[in-house]
Amino acid sequence: MSEWKKICLVNDIPVLGSRRVARAKGMDVAVFRNDEDVVFALLDRCPHKGGPLSQGIVFGTSVACPLHNWTIGLADGCARAPDVGCTQKFSVHVADGVVHLDATELATLALEQQAVVAGPASKALSGA
Repeated sequence: MSEWKKICLVNDIPVLGSRRVARAKGMDVAVFRNDEDVVFALLDRCPHKGGPLSQGIVFGTSVACPLHNWTIGLADGCARAPDVGCTQKFSVHVADGVVHLDATELATLALEQQAVVAGPASKALSGA
């Protein structure tokens, strides 16, 4: 049985928008809300170049990556053809207007993924 962690109220997520959830380890998780108040959760990283999906545009059950406009399915985290690749999906439970994520998944999934760093900071991190 899953242990659910309370994240926020559904109304705390903008319609056709998202909210980021920080984790103790690993990248943030993006929690999305579509125009039918359905809530989804994905690692906040596009499978293409690592763009922040939380900054993308939500439409239907997809989000458009803000970097290169890849369409990522919110239900499965996978890019739509002709693009390929997936980002980690997280289980969501909504009860009485409250959004919960699976605590075990938050603590264990996709911890090895790194955020993309651009600009001068990327050179400092790479030692260039």
